Formats: sequence, C-alpha cells, structure tokens
Amino acid sequence: KVVEAAEKQMKSLWHTTSLYLNPRTFEYAEKLTSKFPGDLKVVYFVNSGSEANDLAGMLARLYTKNFDIISFRNCYHGLGTFCMGLTGQAPWKHNVIRNFSNGILSAMNPDVYQGIWGGSKCRDSPVQTTRQCNCKPSECYASEMYYKQLEEIFKYSLPTGKVAALFAESIQGVGGSVQFPKGFLKKAYELVKANGGVFISDEVQTGFGRTGDHFWGFEMHDIQPDIVTMAKGIGNGFPLAAVVTTPQIAESLTHAIHFNTFGGNPLACAIGTAVLEVIEEEKLQENSHNVGTYFLKKLAKLREEFEFVGDVRGKGLMIGVELVTDKESKTPLSPKQSAFIKEEIKNLGVLVGSGGMKANVLRIKPPMCITKDDVDFAVSVMKAVFKKHEEKQKKTN
Repeated sequence: KVVEAAEKQMKSLWHTTSLYLNPRTFEYAEKLTSKFPGDLKVVYFVNSGSEANDLAGMLARLYTKNFDIISFRNCYHGLGTFCMGLTGQAPWKHNVIRNFSNGILSAMNPDVYQGIWGGSKCRDSPVQTTRQCNCKPSECYASEMYYKQLEEIFKYSLPTGKVAALFAESIQGVGGSVQFPKGFLKKAYELVKANGGVFISDEVQTGFGRTGDHFWGFEMHDIQPDIVTMAKGIGNGFPLAAVVTTPQIAESLTHAIHFNTFGGNPLACAIGTAVLEVIEEEKLQENSHNVGTYFLKKLAKLREEFEFVGDVRGKGLMIGVELVTDKESKTPLSPKQSAFIKEEIKNLGVLVGSGGMKANVLRIKPPMCITKDDVDFAVSVMKAVFKKHEEKQKKTN
C-alpha cells in the first residue's frame, strides 16, 4: 500500500517546497495531528529526527524567552551541532564544537537497573529488574530520589532559575531501551512547567504505536507535551520527520523566516498518510502490544538461564537486553564480547542493534508486523548464540 501511494504521487507531483500549497501536505497534516491530544494541532515537516529536535529546541527558546535546556545523561537526540550537545553520550560527540553545553544541562539518568536507585517494582513493563526494590505500594522511592537530583539543577545550575525546555525520550532508545521509574517523567514535566519551560517529547523511536499500549510513548507517562518530535517510523523508512506543537508556540517562529526545502514535500506526505493507514488497518499498535509482551516474557526466561543476561526491559516492540559479566556486579560485558554475540545472532538470520554506553545492550525493535512465530525463531537463535558464548567463556577461563 505504501509503495502504491508513492508510485501514484510520483506520477503526479513528487516535489514542491512548502512555499507552494498542495493538498497532500494538508491532508497528511490533518491526519497526523488528529492522533494528538489537546491543542497539539500545528505540524512542521522536516526530513530527519535531528532536524526535528533542532527546530524543537529553537521553538522552546523563542517561545519561553529562556535559554537553558535540560536533557538526561545517556539520552540520544541526534547529531546536528545543537543535538550533539543535547545528546548525553560522549561516544556520539565529535570534537568540533567549542562549547558543547551552550546552555544545555545534563541531568542524572533515572535508570532503575544500573542507576543508584531502583528495583523490581519501578518500571512500567511486563518484565521487571531482579534488583531488590525499596518502593512502597503507593509510591516509587527511586522516582522520588531521581526527581530530587533533577531539582538540584534548578537550585544550583540555572542562572535565573528559569528553563526553556526539558527534552526526554519516553524510553531511551540508543541508550539501551532504558525506562524511567513510574511517575518520574510526570513530576519532571510539572517542575519544568512551574519554572517557565516547555516539555519536549522525543518520539522518534517510541511513537506510532510501537510501545503497544499507546500510540505515543508520552501517553504512558500521563503527560501532554508542549512539543513533540518524530521521525523514523513516521515514513516506514522514507526520509520524513515532523515537529508538532500548539498554535501559541508555533506563532513564535513567525518573527523571522524559517524554511525547509524538502520538508513536507507531496511525495513524503503521500507516503506518511499511507503509513498511518496501514498502522490503523493492520492493527499494528495492538500487534506491538501482544507480540511484544510475548517477546519480553520469552526473553525473561533467557535471563533466568544465563548469568550474563543481566536485564530484560521494554514495552511493546521496543525491547532491550543488557549483557553483563555477572548478575551481581552488573559490569557491562566487554564491547568485543557483545559484538561477538550480536554478529553471531546476525549470522543465524536475526538483526538486532547495539545500545548503551558500552554497546552491551541488544536493542530489539523489529518491524511492528512480526508474529509470535517470528519471536520464537528469534529467541531460539539468541538462545543458541548465548550458549555458544557461554561455552566459549568457559574454555577461556
């Protein structure tokens, strides 16, 4: 269906800039913004997640008239010069910018597996960490402690006590499918709003139903962002991305000229429309929930079987498997060993990504149309490779 939409549009009009009105752009804008709650009804189309996050940061500064922006350590928001500073991982920072901070502050990452606080009741996931938990039935201790660390930035690091924005992924993608403790992001949202800022939700990897329970990842945190960025899944692989915000915030972009040559071209928008229709017609959000939960529980059994499988986490079809030397120390498996496991999995016909600062997290984000049979095959492959790694280590030791 997506290919047919592309072919049909290419035979009609495949490029014009947004200076010239065309129906494909407006039809798609209406269909896309109908997926958002409240006043999130203005969309600006670009080509990549980095472009989207760059524009979102500019909008936040223009609208609030504040400069400082907060992101979390271990986050990934792109590789433009602004986004490189925003990204909280040193391996993604090239030495080309005089001042990486440039008004960007990095908050402690609320990781309930590798972080200071967290345990077996902290995550909104079918699979919890095996770490002992200090949480009470009605409150998350880890959430409160990480929130206090965020408060420290407002107390000690903001020149005026005011902030332009907080950037956050609903689940950290490149960082290794890291999930925040329950309730944390909502409290962070309220803190930022109370100090003159806007909340920017990076849905590049979590959007379009991938997390299963909701169409957008921010919905599982019970918040309504001021600005939302999206890319990747929005076009099913075609270069397409977008920033969605409110009319009030969008107005701040009208005080000077802003332009994107290819953003919102009719071909991209015809494809984006078809992608949304396929997600709806084939119930891919529901499939992500059902198959993803099945996948997570299967992977949890591998965690029980292998000492070096430290953590399994995620929602829907956004999954992370963290590899460690042993469960007690949680020391990340070496990049060489993790790469061996990943390559062996690939050689047996399954593609997984790498994540985390040490590239020791298997990032599993398959097409949203996969079946339980696909999961069974993938798990059997991973089990075989895990056994091979285990035997190899025994011989080495």
